Amino acid sequence: MPTLEHKPEGDHALTTEEFIRRNFEPSDRIAVLVLNRDTDRQVQRITTAENLASERWQAWLRSENARGANVYISYNALRENTRNRTKADVTAIRHVYLDLDKEGERSLAAIQASKEVPTPNYVLSTSPGKYQVIWKVEGMTQGQAEGLQRKMVEAFGGDPAATDSTRVLRLPGFPNKKYQQDYRVEARELATATYQTADFKVGQVRSQPVQQEQASTHSSRQGVTAKRTPSDHDWRWAQDRLRGGESISVLIQRLEDYRYDKPRPQYYARRTVTRAYARVALSRGDDPEVIVQAIRAFPPNPHENGEQYARQTVQEFMAKLEKTNENQQSPGAAAQQQAQQLGLGVTP
Repeated sequence: MPTLEHKPEGDHALTTEEFIRRNFEPSDRIAVLVLNRDTDRQVQRITTAENLASERWQAWLRSENARGANVYISYNALRENTRNRTKADVTAIRHVYLDLDKEGERSLAAIQASKEVPTPNYVLSTSPGKYQVIWKVEGMTQGQAEGLQRKMVEAFGGDPAATDSTRVLRLPGFPNKKYQQDYRVEARELATATYQTADFKVGQVRSQPVQQEQASTHSSRQGVTAKRTPSDHDWRWAQDRLRGGESISVLIQRLEDYRYDKPRPQYYARRTVTRAYARVALSRGDDPEVIVQAIRAFPPNPHENGEQYARQTVQEFMAKLEKTNENQQSPGAAAQQQAQQLGLGVTP
C-alpha cells in the first residue's frame, strides 16, 4: 500500500530545496546537469541530495542559470563513488515519470481522470502547455520502471525518448532558458503517497479493441523491444514524429535535450534526425532535391559542409531503398537517375 508522508501543498509551488528533500533520501546520490546552449557548455556533477539542497550548491546553480544555463537532475539514485549516469550506475528507482511534450493539457487531464494510474505526486510546468509528471515509487526494479513508463506513453502520450531510468528532467525553481522568454519551472504537489508496482494498472485493464490495435501494431516487434538500445528508440521516435509532421529543427533540439549521456549531444541529435528525415521523406516519394535542401542546414558537425552532408545522406538512403524495393521494374534505375540529378556522380 502507498505510504503517506505529509499533506499536499495544493497550489503552492515548491521551492527547489523543498522539492529535493521530499523526493530523495539525504544520502541519495543524484546527477545535476547544467547546459548552456548559447556557449555550448555542459557540466554534469554527481552529489548527494543533501548537498544539492544546500545553499552552496543552490548558489552555484542560480549563477549558472542566470548566465543562460538550463538545470536538470536525475530522478533515480546512483551508486556510490560513480562519476557516470548509466543504467549500470542506478542503484534505486525513486520515481517513474512522463514528459508531456505534445498536447500536454489533454494528456495531463487523461492521467488525472484515469483509474489505471494513481494520482501523480508532482506535476512540473516546464513551459506553456508542457508538463513533466512524477510519481514517487519504491520496490521497483529498473526493468519494471522502464516498462511501466513505456506503457504510460502508449496510454497517455508523452515523449517515448524519456522512458529510461537515467533520464534527466528539469529541476523546479529555475527558469527554462530554452525559449526567447524565460519560463519559470514550477512543481505542484498533488499526492503524498509512495507507490508500488501494484498501484499501476496501466497496460493491464484495457478494452478489447485497444488490445487488438496494439497487438496488430506491435506484434512483429515485441520479441525485440526489450533488446532495443536507447539509440534504437531514438531512431524510431524521430521517424514517427517526422511522419506526424514535426519539424527537423524542433526534433533536433528535443533530442539534444534528452541525450545528455552522449559525449556530443548536438552531433548525435542532428545526425539522428536528419538521417531519419531522409529515410522517411524518400520512402513517401518526396523529391530528393527538396530533401537535400531541408537537411543541409543541419550538418552534425557545425563546420561541416552542409550541402555535401545532405547529398551524401540522401544518396545513402536512396541506395538502401533501391535494395529493399522489390517492386521496381528496373532495379536501381530510378535511384541512379535521381542521384545523377542531385549531382552525386553515380555511374549507371
